[in-house]
Amino acid sequence: MEIVKPKQLFTREWGTGDRVAVLIHGIMADSRCWWRVGPALAELGYHVVAVDLPGHGESDREPDYTPELLAERVIDSVPRDPVLAIGHSIGGLTLALAVERLRPYRAIYSDPAFRLPGAGVAENLMAAKHSTRDQIRAVQPTWPDEEVDLELKMLAGWDPETARLLETAADRDFTPAPVVPSLVQVADPSFLVPPAFAAELESRGFEVRTVERSDHTIHRDTFERFMGSLRDWLI
Repeated sequence: MEIVKPKQLFTREWGTGDRVAVLIHGIMADSRCWWRVGPALAELGYHVVAVDLPGHGESDREPDYTPELLAERVIDSVPRDPVLAIGHSIGGLTLALAVERLRPYRAIYSDPAFRLPGAGVAENLMAAKHSTRDQIRAVQPTWPDEEVDLELKMLAGWDPETARLLETAADRDFTPAPVVPSLVQVADPSFLVPPAFAAELESRGFEVRTVERSDHTIHRDTFERFMGSLRDWLI
């Protein structure tokens, strides 16, 4: 009988510590988006493993993209039982589906897409594939030049078909149970975690923290405040 090996995602690593941290990016990005977070965690003694989700960066393209596929690929590609797992946006949704089997000691969901925004979003995101430097700068006027350069590189390596999962799965609620200590980090304002949803998450047992004056990609827009809001979760 032929043994089919799990398909492995491309991973990027920082540090050699004995505590593992897993990082899962959002849609249109890849593991390079953690270029400041990864080294910062490595300085705290972590061995950091960041994935390129299917259809992103150096990972394989797929004939179809679903949230379940993303979660399965992550589980097959990173160490089990990490001390820390951080998922941003779609990466937060992916972590939500993987958390019971991945079993991190702590889970951090950064402005997560537990409830997808629905109709029209996919086409808008797919159009962003060919954004110019000026267009990116107009949307993100505070980004340093290296962040704009990185955005262009990540878009070049992104399969826009991944955006279709935003609409095919839009009628589903991916909010996980807090099976491990779980923090939801919220942008200010957040289109994915509005105040009523944040209150609901707290009632379910999540800790919720808003990062003031931050955009959706908190770790890229306001890196210092991103790290500051997590400091006591990284020890």
